[in-house]
Amino acid sequence: MARPRTFDEERALDAAMRAFWANGYEATSTQDLCDVTGLGRSSIYNTFNSKQDLFRRALARYIETTTANQLAILEDLRRPAVERLRALFTSIVDAEFDNRGNGRSMGCLTVNTTVELAGRDAEADRMLERDTARRLASLRAAIEEGQRAGDIASTRDSGSLARFLVAVIGGMRVTGQGGGDRPTLEAIADTAMDALTH
Repeated sequence: MARPRTFDEERALDAAMRAFWANGYEATSTQDLCDVTGLGRSSIYNTFNSKQDLFRRALARYIETTTANQLAILEDLRRPAVERLRALFTSIVDAEFDNRGNGRSMGCLTVNTTVELAGRDAEADRMLERDTARRLASLRAAIEEGQRAGDIASTRDSGSLARFLVAVIGGMRVTGQGGGDRPTLEAIADTAMDALTH
């Protein structure tokens, strides 16, 4: 009979997620994972099979949490679409300062993973593509609603505008990692909103 696990798997997964988020996949060693989770190597491998599998589970957890928060903002039909888009940018700026150390933010695990592993991990690529598709669909719907209401003045295709916003948000994440301060990130968000509304 298998021995019952004597640790909180969800807590270990959260700790691993933060380690990968802060350091990246390659720079996070198995020993680092042991240190942050409090688990021995055998427990890590028995529970998560490999560093790569643990990383993918951590990435899935990050995606689900982060995307759920963003979609909740974008799909809140009690507010006009343009307000939801502004609120999304506010949440992005706030997140950069909620996860900050040494004058720099941790950025976004999906952006970091894209930069580090794109084309090198097919399963991570598929996870990121699915996540991007979900966020693009939600952004497109909000943009189209804003265009119909007359709050979004840009007549560009909603798909193009959604991709533009995804690129802006990714750029904001990288700017935060580079040490950009709150006024800098807020100015980027304001410029993006101006592009939509003027």
